Amino acid sequence: MPPVPRSRVTRRTSTRAHCGPVKPEYIVYVLTFLSAVVVVLTRVRLSQARAAGQHQVGMGTVNTHSSFGVVALLLWAFYLVTGHDRLLVGISALFFYWLTALVGLLILLRWVPSRGKHASDSTDDRWSEGPGLSVLAHVGMLVGVLVFTWFYATQS
Repeated sequence: MPPVPRSRVTRRTSTRAHCGPVKPEYIVYVLTFLSAVVVVLTRVRLSQARAAGQHQVGMGTVNTHSSFGVVALLLWAFYLVTGHDRLLVGISALFFYWLTALVGLLILLRWVPSRGKHASDSTDDRWSEGPGLSVLAHVGMLVGVLVFTWFYATQS
């Protein structure tokens, strides 16, 4: 069989649909859902009588984290559903998200090791073997709030 002349060779095109860039709204929706998971799991995990960590976190801190998180989530969801028309709602939601993230980072301090002869040992729970889950959740919340702030600033 003779070789096909180069001018007659056609390129095969892929039958897969082209995947365009992900819309920022989709990223924000996923991060909003994950922020709700972080707030709920922090509440569930730290409401136990003896939570994991080097130190105990008071229920006032846990209640503050949960309250700010729920308010932030409700305001942010309302802001997203109303089509970004409510600028004051968006600013309020971001304010409460920033407070939630900061309190969450304070909750991470329970993993700071204690020194001295009266220091107690670290406590583990069924969730993890150390601070990995807490660090992932609360640093992830901080990154999420940064993304929300960027989204708000570029959509307004």
